[in-house]
Amino acid sequence: MENNPYKLLIAATGSVAALKIPILVNNLLELNTSETPYHFEVRLIVTEHAKHFFDAAELPPKVIMFDDNSEWQAWNQRGDPVVHIELGKWADMMVIAPLDANTLAKMSQGICDNVLTCTTRAWDLTKPLIFCPAMNTRMWQHPITSKQIAVLKEWGHEEIPPIEKTLICGDTGIGAMAEVNTIIDRIKVVANKKII
Repeated sequence: MENNPYKLLIAATGSVAALKIPILVNNLLELNTSETPYHFEVRLIVTEHAKHFFDAAELPPKVIMFDDNSEWQAWNQRGDPVVHIELGKWADMMVIAPLDANTLAKMSQGICDNVLTCTTRAWDLTKPLIFCPAMNTRMWQHPITSKQIAVLKEWGHEEIPPIEKTLICGDTGIGAMAEVNTIIDRIKVVANKKII
């Protein structure tokens, strides 16, 4: 697998759960041992608001992070790479963790106003896309949320549902992003289908 890594595109939106991105990425790369079939290569897409919740210095040096500036700096003239297209071609799987209410709404309506939503809009639906919702309980319980999630599932995307806990705001209820270990376990199962 060293010469043919499984290419994981991790994406983070503006939920406080984005603070777990360095943990998720580091734990995924720790799976890359000679004793496992997994050799993950990870790239990261972040929204501008996601960057508020974690320190990019906590990411492994070999992980490339893309934001809206990356998109526009890469293209100056015809023939230059289009980042959101190239990332979609590169990746074997995309995992959005966390997926906030705002980006969920955008995705379900086909809005593509940043590098993350442009990437999802251009996503090859034959490849897995896993999303992990994370939002306040009141937002989670709003009737539009289940409808928007249903749209993503109709397209073949897979949800790892949020869990119940005391949220950062102090409220207790469903809406917290699934635990990092839960997300990694699912990534391994899905990746294994290609590796075998």
